[in-house]
Amino acid sequence: MSEADAETEADPEHEEAEAGGDGDEPIPIGVKLGSTRTVITIPEDDGFRTIKTLTCLATYEDVITGEEKVLYGEEAATEYPDRVQYTLRSGLPEDESRAELTSTFFEEVIRANDVPEDSAVVYAIPTIDNERGLENLQSVIEGSSIGEALIRSYPESLCGSVPALGDGLEAVDDIFVTVNLGSTNLEASAYRRGEQLIPFTTGAVTGNEVDRMIANYVEEETQGRVNIDNTTAREYKENHADFVDFEPFTDVIQQPGGGSHEFTIERSVMDAVDEYVDDAVEEIANAFLPELANDYIKVYQLALDRPIVLTGGMACIPGIVEEFEKRLSEELQREVEAVAPDEPAKSAAVGAQRIAERLVAADAY
Repeated sequence: MSEADAETEADPEHEEAEAGGDGDEPIPIGVKLGSTRTVITIPEDDGFRTIKTLTCLATYEDVITGEEKVLYGEEAATEYPDRVQYTLRSGLPEDESRAELTSTFFEEVIRANDVPEDSAVVYAIPTIDNERGLENLQSVIEGSSIGEALIRSYPESLCGSVPALGDGLEAVDDIFVTVNLGSTNLEASAYRRGEQLIPFTTGAVTGNEVDRMIANYVEEETQGRVNIDNTTAREYKENHADFVDFEPFTDVIQQPGGGSHEFTIERSVMDAVDEYVDDAVEEIANAFLPELANDYIKVYQLALDRPIVLTGGMACIPGIVEEFEKRLSEELQREVEAVAPDEPAKSAAVGAQRIAERLVAADAY
């Protein structure tokens, strides 16, 4: 029913990739079912088709037939804000009810975008200590109509790092630290030739918390005249947060009883994301890295001589990579380098697709 933000891209990093092989091989597909957005990457023609949509759905009744129909993604969020459901708000489907909703959402995306059933699917999973939620996520993917040849999962932090560290799968043969700046969790891991070491997760520093802070700060900055919801706060963050060239912006709200009120935001957005970077650096420098050094000192030393990879939706904010690098260097009192993939919001699906491509090439299905 709904159209996702789908686009076909000629990817220079994948110029040698074949779309679907010789016709006998399954099509390698990468999937990231995220708490905010879902991304699917599919090889097509000389490039890749990327499906990106909000992970939400709303149901409504057909006024003619009485049939229940489903909208997903941006259309659902825009047309039915009163009852839209974000199926993975906590990052995973927590129970059977959430798993069923997520399955409905995912199947609608697959159907509306003609995602091929004859496919080898690799999906990115978050680093969360929630066995039941991970099992529910697995059931959503395995119960879908795609992945007839293969369905396999790899850590989201590894998948997301793949596009940042080379044109192929160089990340799988490297030693590095990655930090996922996600909506529902801050995650960190070290990788040694594909082996995940010291997976670290905290729900204390999240993109969703930034949205809540922005909403609170807007109310303070406007002296109580403006109250925005978290969805509007997220839109402010995504459209205006910028450590390089932030500019104050204006918006308009309707006043009760008629009329409108125009207001300008100068501090609220950047105050919130600035605090977020400080908190993220604090967690990495004083919780994750000491544990890594204690258990794997050689890996710690080698990894900090290489770039730290930042992934996740918050890594999309212009200048945040440089800010993280500078503040972590100051906290550790040593120079560190940070990098991010060109499109952090899509990188986990892109990396998962490359892994699927390798599995198909190796006949590992």
